[in-house]
Parts: sequence; C-alpha cells; structure tokens
Amino acid sequence: MSKVFTFSLQGADLSTRIPKAKAAMRKEPSQSRSKATVEAIIEAATRILSVEGWAGFNTNKVAEAAGVSIGSLYQYFPSKLSLVEAIRRRHIEDCLGVMKRAGKSGRPLAQFVADLVRDLIAVHSLHPGLHRVLLDDAPSADAFRDPHDAFEVDYLASYTAVVRHYRQGKTGSSDEAVAMTLSDAIDGVIHNAARRGTLQNPEVGAELVRLVTSYLAAE
Repeated sequence: MSKVFTFSLQGADLSTRIPKAKAAMRKEPSQSRSKATVEAIIEAATRILSVEGWAGFNTNKVAEAAGVSIGSLYQYFPSKLSLVEAIRRRHIEDCLGVMKRAGKSGRPLAQFVADLVRDLIAVHSLHPGLHRVLLDDAPSADAFRDPHDAFEVDYLASYTAVVRHYRQGKTGSSDEAVAMTLSDAIDGVIHNAARRGTLQNPEVGAELVRLVTSYLAAE
C-alpha cells in the first residue's frame, strides 16, 4: 500500500500482485438499499478475514454472514480479491478521516499528538487480526503500492498541513519531508504493533506519543 506502511497496507510478495482491474468493485451502489447491502457485505468480509485469515476467506462465507445471496454479492464484488480491496479502502478512509479531524483541531502540540495516536490506535483495533492478514497474507492491488494514489496524496497532504502548523515556519527540512517521515514512523509503529497483537499495551501508545511529540518539538 512506494512506502511499505503508509496507507497502503501492503505486505504481499511482488508475485502476489494483482492488476487493479481484477480487484475493483463491479459497480458502485447508488440507492440507499444497495448501499446498505454493500456496507453489510464489507463489514461481514472484514470480520471473517480478521478471524479466519486469508486461507479461510471466501465469498460464500461472506454472503452468508452478511445475510445476502451469493448473487447479490457478485453484483458488486466479482471476487474475494475485490472484497479485500474494499476492506483496505474502508480502512484507509477511516484513517484519513482521523488525520483530517485532528488537523483541524488547533490544539496544543502535546494534546494533538495524544489524541491522534489514541484515535489511530482505535481505528486499527476494531478488528484485531485484520492487519496481520492485510499486511502479510492477502494479495494487494497495484493501486495500494502507488505513491501517487489519490488516497496516499491526500493522506500526506493532511500530514503536511499539520506539520506546517506546528513547525510555524521553521527552516531546515521541508514540511513535506517532515510529514512523510512522521507518517511513516506512526504507521510503522502502529502496523507492527497490530501484527504483534500489542496495540492495547499502553506503553506502545505512550512511547509513540513521546516519539512524535519530541520529533515535532525538536523540529
């Protein structure tokens, strides 16, 4: 998901890459009912992938858990790979939302960092087993490895805006370079903690807060 961690959730070997066209949704829902169906499918797929891993993940299980027919599932998702892409996209959107909300806060640096780390850990804790599967087992579409992907650009732009605010015109490295370093550090710590099952260890959050606060303060 280019960067190994930042908002790409990549972890698959290069041999497992799949063309984006084969992983994309078949169609986007337009009506309230169809949107609800897609939401139910993605949520069910997320639960199953988190608990059973890539080896136990298939479209029949997802359809049954979502309470829809397999035909209804295939209306939107042509394969289990397209379901994985949708899960990744949903997670990316959640993380991007956290970053954008945090960037509008105007809070003192220490409070901003504490809230940001808390909320990002919360997002990654919704389905504890999910990130190990996404990072290490499930194939990923090429879009998640593209440093120019729209989500990646938007994510780093949000970090850059925050860095610019808290650096207050300091010279030296560019705001963009500091933002990229910061985003890689945060994502790396959180994703590896998710892999190890240590996200709920308060020391992990506390040390990440200390790392980010010290870095921005020193800058």
